[in-house]
Order: sequence, then C-alpha cells, then structure tokens
Amino acid sequence: MKRTLPSIPQLYRNLRRWTEILSVLSKYGLADWLSRLNIDFVKDQIRSPEGGSLARESHETRVRMACNELGPTFIKLAQLLSTRPDLIGHPLADELSKLQSNTTADPFSYIKPLVEGELGQPIEELFRNFDETPIASASIGQVHRAVLHDGRAVVVKVQRSDIERRVNTDLEILAGLAQLAELVEEYRPYRPVQLVAEFSRTMRRELEFGREERNLNQFAAMFEQDPFVRIPQAITAYCTPRVLTMEYIDGIKIDDMPRLHHAQVDTELVARRLAEIYLRMIFQEGFFHADPHPGNILVQRGNVVALIDFGMVGRISERSREDIEEMLLAIIGRDVPMLTTLIKRLGSTPADIDESAFSNDIAEFVGQYAHTSLERFSLGAALRDMTSIIRRHRILLPSEIALMIKVLISLEGTGRRLSPQLSVIELMRPFRKSMLLRRMNPARQARKMRRIFLQLEQLAEDFPARASSILEQIQSGKFDVHVDHRRLGPTANRLVMGMLTSALFLGSSLMLSNKVPPVLFPTEPYWGIQDLSIFGLSGLLASLLIGARLVLAIRKSGNLDRGV
Repeated sequence: MKRTLPSIPQLYRNLRRWTEILSVLSKYGLADWLSRLNIDFVKDQIRSPEGGSLARESHETRVRMACNELGPTFIKLAQLLSTRPDLIGHPLADELSKLQSNTTADPFSYIKPLVEGELGQPIEELFRNFDETPIASASIGQVHRAVLHDGRAVVVKVQRSDIERRVNTDLEILAGLAQLAELVEEYRPYRPVQLVAEFSRTMRRELEFGREERNLNQFAAMFEQDPFVRIPQAITAYCTPRVLTMEYIDGIKIDDMPRLHHAQVDTELVARRLAEIYLRMIFQEGFFHADPHPGNILVQRGNVVALIDFGMVGRISERSREDIEEMLLAIIGRDVPMLTTLIKRLGSTPADIDESAFSNDIAEFVGQYAHTSLERFSLGAALRDMTSIIRRHRILLPSEIALMIKVLISLEGTGRRLSPQLSVIELMRPFRKSMLLRRMNPARQARKMRRIFLQLEQLAEDFPARASSILEQIQSGKFDVHVDHRRLGPTANRLVMGMLTSALFLGSSLMLSNKVPPVLFPTEPYWGIQDLSIFGLSGLLASLLIGARLVLAIRKSGNLDRGV
C-alpha cells in the first residue's frame, strides 16, 4: 500500500523537531499573510531573529530567513534549490544563493579527541602546530589551519558534533513533509518526494569527507599539466570519512577588486582563464566544480586561478553533454525548431503542455538574441530567460543540467566583474569546433553503435520470454489493458452535469405548465401569475444556477471538476 503520511513511529521519535519546524514555518507563513494587509502596526508584530519586521520583507527574503533559522539541513536544502530556477524561479533562487552556512564553531575540546580518534594518534604527534580557532565554520564541518612535521601548511576539515544524527532527523521530517506536499495538487507537478530523495542523497554524500578527497584527487589529475590552475592536494594519510586534510592554498578572493588591482593582477586575463577552466570541465571532462562563488575562487601570483572546496561537484553524462552542446549551438544559430525539440528532450514535459504557446515563447526568446553579435551575446542572460520559459511551461530539467546552467550563469557574472567585455559564448568557439570533431570521431561513433547493438541484443533476448508471458496471460484471461484517459474525467463530468441540468429544466417547466401542487397564488393572481407550482419554480431556479455555474467552469477550463 502506498504510504501517503509520515509513519507514526517516525513522527513520535522526532516530535520535538517536528514542533520546532512547524513553529518556524507557521511564524513565517503568518508573516507572509500579514504582508498583504495595509495595516502598518499589524505588520510590526512578528519580528525576525535580527529584530526586523518579517511582514515588511519580501516573500523570497522570508523563505531564506526561515531556512536559515531552521538550521544546517534546511540551509543545504535552500542552497540546492538555488540551483533549480526551473523549479522555483530566478528571484527565489537568487535570494537562496545568498545563504552561507556560518555557524558557531564547536569547541576545541570536541575537535581534538575527534581528530585523534579518527587518525589514531595524539594531535601533537600528527601536527607540528594545530590552530585551536577555526578559520571557517559551516553547517557540516569547520576548518582549522595546521602545519605538518615536514613543514607543509595544511587545513583540516573536521565534521561537526552530532551532525549525522541531526541531519538524519531533518531528512526524515523532510520526507514526511514531501509526502504531505504530494497530496496537494498545486505542489504535485514539482515531485516533492523525488526532490527530497535527491537532496537526501546529496546531503549524505557531503557527510562523507572521503568523497571530497576523491574529488580533489580527480581534479588535481585533470589540471596536472596546466600551470595556471591550482587545486589543493589531499593529504591521504590524514584523511578519514570525518576528517579531511588538504594543502593550504593562499590567494586573493576573486571579487576583492582593490586587492587584485594592488597586486597588479591582469583581471581580463584571469577572467578568460576562469571561463576556459569551467568550459573545459563541463564540455570536455563532463565533471565540474559546482560551487563557484567568490569565496571558493582565489587568484595567486602570476595570474594563477586556484579552486577550493570540492564538496559540491557536478557530473554530466555524454548524452546530456551532447544535448547541451546542441542546445547552445541552436541558440547561437537561431534554430527555433531544434531548440524546442532539445528542451523537451532534455526535460520532463507535462502531458498538457501547450505546444503552440511553448513554440511561440521559444521563437520570441530566439528573436530577442537574433541580432546580437557574439561579442555582445550574454550567455547568462540567455540561460536565465530560457529557464524562465521552462518554468512557465512546467518542464522539469534533470538536476545535473539545472546545476550546470546555474554554474554557467554564475561564471559569466563573476567573469564580467573582472572584465566587463568578457564573452563566454565567444570563448566557446574552440569548444564548438572540438564538439563537432568529437561527434565525427570514429571511436565515438563505434562506441555509440556498440551501445545501440547491446540494447538491441538485450531486446532480442527478452522479447520471446515477454511475448510468451503476454500470450499466457491472454489465454488465462488475466491480461489487463490500462488506458489513461487524460482530461476525459472533467469532460465526462460536464457532460453528465449538462444532461442532468437539462432534465431538471425540462421537468420543472412541465410542472409549472401543469400547475403541479403545492402552488402559489391559488385564489387571486399576483401580477398576472396564478397557480405557480412551488416545486416547478424551485427546480427551474436550481437548473438556471447550475447551468450558469457550468458555463463559468467551462470558461475557466475545468474548475468544475472537483465540485461535480
């Protein structure tokens, strides 16, 4: 039986946390309602943790503040949602991207025994020096500077106390809330259960520092031959699932323009290098650093770009990468039919999509950029506009595609702060050539043919057994055909209602014409009316009201379905 509500043991086990979460959501929900009132003194009744009036903040700001107040898991959920403007829209995604998991650090009295227990030696034997005060403290872990006995400067990322239990509790509660959201038709198209399941996998991966260590090693190998890219080296002997030790990398944050100018950094060159690094990761390697906010990108002497924090990465399959490449080429080539087909192939399209309206929106979108030169073409603006169209038509993109689009938008924004003339689409020219050459590569074609052959071979092997199973079911009378009549239910409801209304109208008319008792004005006429059947008049009025409601429902495209 399909479960639609959180299980009772889970609800009871996490009752206290459920109460906290519902209390915060109620507070911010009430503030959202009060914000619609034009009564100033009422709006000031609910205050944020910072002391400001919640009802005077924007809806997007209230969502961000609620997630921040709910703690680490919800902050991470908000950060994940910030990569899905196709689901929540750009205004809310932009607001949620401001969330940073700055939390109070755990005391060194907790950190020291954890590090010693994980690495198996006293901290004095492991490190020549270990700073007790962390240089950063986030929701999952906190970071301390240290020096190894061989003199290498490192940073040690240590998992927060009790974080695994707290995250698991919140994930259980989110799963329960998602099941409730599935019952609300307004939220069902966004597949909240699937979204929370995806988030749970992401969150549990972040709890395992071993995965980030493997990411570091993979990116280090990727850029090993590039002298202008710096990736911190993981110190494998000092890494466990709860402790991650890596090389300390110093540099200037990429958005610190005064320091960059003082250090005589060539910002235009750095912007080009940064864009080329990400284009290579996405379109050549299919594996990219997915958290390119300014705090994770540093500039070192010699205009070297350093990337840090590889907890969030993105992977794109070869098929998805090809679709993205074709989509970008279709935007540049102003190919409306191809772009429309690719978007529908990339995403999950609702059954009731308005094909004509969608094609018109894509044509208008392409026309908007039709006469823009490549040098002035803003890839970020184009992707934002395209994502808005996708959301308007309720097309759901795969998470890795949505993440990649978010990275490209952030990349162009960061690059243009360094160099206003930067054109990411212009820098894609050599990648476009490599895309076409890769498609014509005989080895790639051979892999594709082999994949198709294996699929056909599997189909040929399975077909006899499946056909035999179907024939057996037909012979035994157990073969069922399930037909999904999309939108037939509302039509049938209106048809039946129309027939009943017509019958009621005709019957009431007959009762009026035959003066069926009881009647009004039986002795003396009133305004020329005498012997008026009460049942006939009531039925006639009822049929008129139902008919009017039916007409309104048809004009509103089916709002009568639930009421009939």
